[in-house]
Amino acid sequence: MIDKTTVSKPLQHTNTYVSQFLVASMDCPAEEQLIRMSLDGLEQNLALQFDTPNRKLKVFHHDNFEEIQARIESLGLGAKLEHTHEIDPDTFTQLSATANATDLRHSIILKWLLGINAVMFVIELFVGWLAQSTGLIADSLDMFADAAVYGVALYAVGHSTALKLRAAHFSGWLQVLLALLALSEVIRRFVFGSEPVSILMMSFGVVALIANTTCLLLIAKSKDDGAHMKASWIFSANDVIANIGVILAGMLVAVTGSHYPDLIIGLVIVAIVLNGGRRILQLKS
Repeated sequence: MIDKTTVSKPLQHTNTYVSQFLVASMDCPAEEQLIRMSLDGLEQNLALQFDTPNRKLKVFHHDNFEEIQARIESLGLGAKLEHTHEIDPDTFTQLSATANATDLRHSIILKWLLGINAVMFVIELFVGWLAQSTGLIADSLDMFADAAVYGVALYAVGHSTALKLRAAHFSGWLQVLLALLALSEVIRRFVFGSEPVSILMMSFGVVALIANTTCLLLIAKSKDDGAHMKASWIFSANDVIANIGVILAGMLVAVTGSHYPDLIIGLVIVAIVLNGGRRILQLKS
């Protein structure tokens, strides 16, 4: 079964190759999108086939392997070439037909995921500030990171490579800026103290949990369509784990009266968001 494939225009050349990479840090749609955008704009056409759960990437291409390898490795995702060999050009046509059959349905689901994550970013950021909870603030930034990935992916359709790159970099810089602000808040509250409201932490942690569970349900029927949707399902499942972390931190704050559980979960999520922003900013035209 062919998983999620990204295809450009039909190939016109005779010699066609497939190169398989092991991408150690590719475990969600964010990394998939980074790879797509890094390879966008190459003079020769290519097709991508992702097996994200197994961290595998197949690139169907012509004789521009060196540039493809350089762009993938420059992302800092731990990509290593496993093998490359020549294949029948008809294989590319089969990949194209399979991918186009599912793209429309998947794009609708991604729009819903974008909307849910964008709304929850605004709500959680506001409530986190009221509750003096760095955990909620950081979790809202995780929501923003998800929304940015889906938003750039949808925005990219039909736009030039340069415009796609500017949009990605804008989201990356905004993501890094917000994460640094959250980090400064963690440091400030560590030094001067804080009184996180455990009830708000737990209640809105539950709201975020419901939102991400809804995302899981939206993806559920399509998660076996290919690795891309399977990875989206895993992405939302990881967000559920982060939400549970915020809820548990709220419980610990209530039981111990200490603000440290909130600071720790906030610091962990901030680190995750900063790393995601760094990867986006590594994209080059």
